[in-house]
Order: sequence, then C-alpha cells, then structure tokens
Amino acid sequence: MDLVWLLCIFVLSFGELSLGQSKPDVDAVNVGAIFTFSTINGKVAQIAMKAAENDVNADPTFLGGRRLSISMHDSNFSGFLGIIGALQFMETDTVAIIGPQNSGMAHILSHLANELHVPMLSFTALDPTLSPLQYPYFVQTAPSDLFQMIAVADMISYYGWREVVTIFSDDDHNRNGITVLGDQLAERRCKITYKAALPPDPTATENDVIDELNKIKLMESRVIVLHTFTKTGLLVFDVAKSLGMMDSGYVWFATSWLSSVLDSDSSLPSKDAHSIQGVLALRLHTPDSKRKADFSARWKSLSNGTIGLNPYGLYAYDTVWMIARAVKMFLDQGNNISFSNDMILKNFRGGTLNLEALSIFDGGKQLLNNVLQTNMNGLSGPIKFNPDRSLVHPSYDVINVLENGYRQIGYWSNYSGLSIVPPEELYAKPPNRSSSNQHLNSVIWPGGTSTKPRGWVFPNNGKRLRIGVPRRVSYRDFVEQVNGTDIVRGYCIDVFLAARKLLPYAVPYEFVLFGDGLKNPSYTELVNMIAADVFDAAVGDIAIVTNRTKIADFTQPYIESGLVVVAPVRKLNSSPWAFLRPFTPSMWAVTGVFFLIVGAVVWILEHRINDEFRGSPRKQVMTILWFSFSTMFFAHRENTISTLGRIVLIIWLFVVLIIISSYTASLTSILTVQQLSSPIRGIDSLIISNSPIGFQVGSFAENYMVEELSIPKSRLIALGSPEEYASALESGRVVAVVDEQPYIDLFLSNHCQFSIRGQEFTKSGWGFAFPRDSPLAIDMSTALLALSENGELQKIHKRWLSKKACGSQNSGSDQLHLQSFWGLFLICGALCIVALLLYLFFILRKFRRHSHQAPEPSSHGSSRSARLQNFMSFVDMKEDKSRSKLKRKQNNHLINGYGEPKSIDGSDILEPDVSGQR
Repeated sequence: MDLVWLLCIFVLSFGELSLGQSKPDVDAVNVGAIFTFSTINGKVAQIAMKAAENDVNADPTFLGGRRLSISMHDSNFSGFLGIIGALQFMETDTVAIIGPQNSGMAHILSHLANELHVPMLSFTALDPTLSPLQYPYFVQTAPSDLFQMIAVADMISYYGWREVVTIFSDDDHNRNGITVLGDQLAERRCKITYKAALPPDPTATENDVIDELNKIKLMESRVIVLHTFTKTGLLVFDVAKSLGMMDSGYVWFATSWLSSVLDSDSSLPSKDAHSIQGVLALRLHTPDSKRKADFSARWKSLSNGTIGLNPYGLYAYDTVWMIARAVKMFLDQGNNISFSNDMILKNFRGGTLNLEALSIFDGGKQLLNNVLQTNMNGLSGPIKFNPDRSLVHPSYDVINVLENGYRQIGYWSNYSGLSIVPPEELYAKPPNRSSSNQHLNSVIWPGGTSTKPRGWVFPNNGKRLRIGVPRRVSYRDFVEQVNGTDIVRGYCIDVFLAARKLLPYAVPYEFVLFGDGLKNPSYTELVNMIAADVFDAAVGDIAIVTNRTKIADFTQPYIESGLVVVAPVRKLNSSPWAFLRPFTPSMWAVTGVFFLIVGAVVWILEHRINDEFRGSPRKQVMTILWFSFSTMFFAHRENTISTLGRIVLIIWLFVVLIIISSYTASLTSILTVQQLSSPIRGIDSLIISNSPIGFQVGSFAENYMVEELSIPKSRLIALGSPEEYASALESGRVVAVVDEQPYIDLFLSNHCQFSIRGQEFTKSGWGFAFPRDSPLAIDMSTALLALSENGELQKIHKRWLSKKACGSQNSGSDQLHLQSFWGLFLICGALCIVALLLYLFFILRKFRRHSHQAPEPSSHGSSRSARLQNFMSFVDMKEDKSRSKLKRKQNNHLINGYGEPKSIDGSDILEPDVSGQR
C-alpha cells in the first residue's frame, strides 16, 4: 500500500497517463524496454533488441499468428522517468519488461512487477542484492555482479596483494558491488583499506575526482579497483593520468564497463586511450559459435557503423528470444494473455490518476516459470538457470589494455577460476580451484613495465612508524635501553635495522619503549597494542605463538626459539665399573641366559650327527659353555652340520651383532661424553611431579604450562633475572626453570652448574609483529631471508650472543683415563691369578701322583735340583704323552728290578717329549 501511495505522488504531476493513448493491438504481444539510449550499452541494446524482434516476427507462426511488439522507453539517466515508463507499459497490457538499465531503478520497479505479476528481465541491472526471494518477478539474464566481484578478488589474491582501494559511483549498483567485493576479499585474507565514493554517474565532476585521488595518493596501497559507468570511469583515468597515478607502481582493475567502451567505441579519443594503458579489465565471456559470428557480421549493417557490438548486445538479443520462447510455451500450453483489475487499487478509482488502468497479468506467474525453464543456445552461449536463478557457468575474459587496443590474458569462470584455457574446454573436466591451477598470461602494467608491481608503498603522509619496543630489565643483550634515554640497542634492534636497510623504500620510524622498567613487560599486551592501533609495529624478542598470530602478522623468524627445561645437575665421576652401565641388570641376566639356551639348543640339534658335540658328559658340558660364549666374539670353532642348527646359529649371531654394536655405542657415549645427573629428565618429569617451577616474567611460558600442559598455576614462580634463576635453583625454591632457548643459552654461559634437561618441547621463533595483512611484514620477511643468506644475521648473532665462559671446563674431556678401566684390568688380572693358582694346584697333585707311581730309587746322586728338573720336565710335557710316559716308566721300574740298567746317578731315565715343547 505504501508503494501505491508513492507511485501516486510520482504520477500526480502528469495527470491521467492514459489520455490520448491508442487502443492496444490485440494481435501483438506487448513487451516494454526501459533504457538510457544515449549510453553505450543503451545504444547497443536498442539495436540488438530490434534485431531480435524482427527475427522473431520473421516467422509468423512462431507465436501462433501473433507478433512480438517491443516498446522502447528512454529513461535518460532519470529514475523518475523510468518509473513513468514502467507505469505506461502497465497500462498497455505488457506481458514483460526488459530492463531497467541500472540497479537502483530495478529495486523500485521490482515492487511494481511483483504487484502486477509482470516479469522483468534485465541484462545490465546486475546488482548482487537483487534477491529472487525479495523480487520474485525480477530475473537477471546476464551473470550477476557477484561473480564479477569474485573474479576481481581472485585476481587480487592470485597476484599476492592484500590491500586495495576502491573507487565507485555512489549508487545502488556500484555501492552494493563494492560491498560484495569486500566480503570476497575478506575470505581471501585481503581487505579494502579505503572506499572512495563519487557522485552517481554521470554527475561526478573533475573536482570530485581530484579530491578523492589526492587522498588515495597519500595512502600505502597502490592497487585500485574502479567500479562505475563509462563517463565517470574515463574521467577518473584522465585525472589519474594527470596526477601521475598511471605510472609504474600502480595497479588498476576496471569492471566490465571498460570492456564495453573498448568494444563499442572505436572513436575513443587518444587522450582517453593513453590514460587507460596497463589497466586490467573484465569482459563477459561469450563462447565462439557460428550464430555469434553471423550476428557479428550483420552488426555493421544493423548499426550503420555507429557503434560496435559488445557482449551486452548479445545478451540483449538473447533476452528477447527468452521472452519469445516463454510466450510461445505459454500459448502452446493453452493459456490466453489476459489481465484483471488489481483489487488493491479498487479504492483509488476515479479522479485524474486513472490507476484502474494498471491491471494484473493473469498469466504472469506461468510466463515467469517458462522464462526460468529456458534451456537454449543463444548468441551469448548456453542459457540455463540454476535453482537460485543464476545463469549456469558464469565466466569473464580478462583483458589487458595496451597502447593500441587490448589483449586477452586469460579467463575467469566460476567453475575453475583463472585459466588461460577457454572455460567451455574445462567444463568436461573435474573442477579444480587450487592455487597451483590458477594461471594468467603476462601483463603490461601501468608505466609499460612487465614486472609485477609490489602493490603498495610506505605512505607519503609525513607520519613516522611507531614501533613498540619492550623495556627489558633482564637479558639486555636482546633489547636494552641506553642510560635511561629513548635510545635502544641490542641483538633484536640490530637485526631490525639491518633488515630495514634492505627494503626497497624508506621507512621513517621511531622506537617507543613499552613497560615500566621495573619488570619485563607482557609481550602479549605489546602485540595487543598493535591491534589497538597504538603501535604500528613491535620489534624485540617476541615469540611467535598461536594466540598472538590471531591479532597480528609476524615476519619470518630471525632466530629459533622454543621452551626448554633447565635444572641443577651433578657431574658423574668416571667409575671403574662403567663397562657394566650400558646394560641394566635384567639385560645382563637375559643375555647370559640366552647364551646358555642357544648353546644347549645347538648341542641338542648337533649331538647325534656331529662328533664335535660328542664325548663324555663333562666334555659336552664344556663344549656347550665354550660354544655359547665364544659366539660373542664369533670365535666358535665347532662346525654345525644340521640345517636347523645352522638356522639357529645364524639368527643368534645376528642378535649378538646387534647386542655388541649397541653395547659398544652406549659404552663409547658413557666414556667419552660428559655425564650429568639430575632427577629432572625433561618436561614430562616436571608435569608428573608436584615441585615448583620457575618461569621468566612476561614470557608466554606461564600461559603455555597452565593452558596446554595443565600444570597448576600455584606451582609456577615468576623469576625476573638470571641471578634469580640461579638463586632459586640453588636454594631449591624451584626444581627447574622453563624458558625459551635463547635466554637459557645466555644463562648457561655464566652458570655451568645447570644444564638443559630433555629436548626442546615447543618449536617456535622470534619475529617482528605488524598489523594484520600488513604488506610491510612480507617485505621485512624477505629482507630477513636475505640477511640469513648473506651471513649478516649470523654475524649479528655472534656479536651479541656468542659467549662461552664455561668452555674451558670441558678441556681434555675427550681423553680417557685409567680410572675408567681399572675395574676391567682388576677382573682380568684376578682371573689370571686364580687360573694360575688352580693350575699350579692341579699340576702339583698330578706330579705328586706321578712321583708316587714311579718312585725314584734312593741314590746318592739325587738332589733337589734333580727333583726340580723332573717337575719342570713334567710341566713341560704334553698331557697325553706324560701319561704314556708314566706307564712306560712304571714298566721300566719293574724291569730294573731284574737287573735292567739305571742312570748313572741311580735315577730313572726320563726323556723329555721334545715334540710337546714349544
């Protein structure tokens, strides 16, 4: 009802709209068209729609004897005149309206179409906010600007830019398009940093444009998106050229308005042509076909050479045919074109408004459904609607404006993104929107360069970069305030200054200290100050952790950092029993048992078939023991004959190899590496204990231990300096300190009684912080990588952090001392002595038995020397021969009793076994 009153107010000044009008032709199917015919798209649409009307009417039977009649109404850039034209069409039993040309008018006229059930089809009013839910009788017959904005966002992301400036005419069409662009950029972690709104086309003046471009010129972003119409767009480029904003370093994107100018206006002034060089623009993609080629050939005669054909002309032609086909289907379905009075307007009859002339199209809903069921091949390509009423496969050509025209550098489609292959060739393949599959050909950018512009510069507005620096009270090698002044120095500062020198542009800055100077500040609060726009950046020993990356962007890490545990340690003195330490007692026991088991198994497998494993029980037991333990050194001499025995032996020898190798490696480490002892093994032992833990004031270690490791906060003790670390550890106030690796390295350089326990349990690094999506963070990262590659970063590290005060204590640690081995020598010597004593005991017993069994007759020649000589001869005699010699001597003794000769001195002749001597 409110809309009706609004329309009444518009109509009041015109009186009765129907006076003087002729009676409608009952044989005609009336269609209205509302455009501004002085514009490029208006002129092209008028010619194309007239051609389509003639082609439809060329076959009188197509509409069952009826003819299509398109009435043109020129709105002349006026929304008011557009409304008047729509009302006039509604009085003449119009079944559909083509248009309006702009989206602002479409929003208003769609209410009228909804009320009177007249489908409204437009190929130029492509505002993404024209929702079919709100405006069910409004149909966009060309791709919505939603897809055009997605294409622009994809190109910006493809080239790696993060911030853009937009210039647009402040009307519904362009304003809503820029809003959608902002949403699409946000999805790609890009953003619009400034929106320059100009008065609606064509009312913008040169001064309006100059004011906005001067503002943009002082900003850091050099990527500009221009979304407007022809007159304003060319004016912007003209002014930008005069202000030097079409030179190298700038990037300009233009929406489809520019391609329409290039396609249709062959008489573009050289001044305008020169001012748009290097611009990237989009053009609605229409696949090549014979029908399109034939129509293009007809165009010159249709237009009399006054204007060139652009894609909107093709969509205009197809829109007429869509309506004609829908009407044909409507009639073939047995429907009649009829209209009825609107009951809402019943109360407004009489007077001079003649509102009763506005009638409802009875078949409007059916005709709308027929339009939405369109499935045809038009001049613009296949035409079919998705369930959301968008056209299938929206796509655009990407063109690069050159000095003498333009060249196409690729395509964009909603199916596969950016490509250098026509979209229709990709529809048969699975969609692939991955970044590696996005491609465009080379571009000639503004200024004639083929090198991709950086897309931003440091803003030339006289403002210095405010850089927050932590005011540390400990570990001042990293960041230090000089004698209470505003001057800062340190490792982190030198890295920043060295990286700044490698930037391709000047960065004016000032350091601002953050903290009270009494304790180390909170680094999370420092990063929050960037998000709050208090600081433009933060430089210092700032760890890159997850919660901080959510509010700021960080550079490439310039030093590795992670949390480690440091605790008091006790140096283990070398032990004479160190050779036992590689294996635990259970390992020694199991290893010994398996030596015996394997020996017994091999004996069982070989006993019946191998002579080397046979003999007396005593001999076989010794064979088992000898064979088992000799395999430890691969020195076994017994051969295995059975297959099973060989298999067991091979597997066992492999096991022995692994055991000996592991033992050797472990013993080598024990004897050559300094051994430190501490009850703290690492972070795991800290977690399961209930002992207090120290951390550095201001560090993220506190939150990490509480939130990630679930350590009660009551166990954590804040420590402010290395001296406090040492005091707390020595006194037992804390059992360990958890801090970042660079701090601990400096701490341990002066406190050698402590050591890092376990491994680094977080992986991170230090970086410089900048606002989200700041391009300066990217350039600084590149500079830091260059510092790392040329060695300068290492030189800075060596200058500030390379301290080795404890190095002299480790001199001579590679030498091995007797203390580590005398236990082995003691065991070996003791075994040797015991073996000799046992041998002496057994040999004396045998010699005594030998002497008793073969007694020497008393003789005056016997002496101690003779007995010693006999003993030495007995010891030197081979065991088996000594036994045979003993028997022979016994026999000789019996013979001597019957007169056999004896030795001169009266003793038996004992011939030493020369063969047994060595």
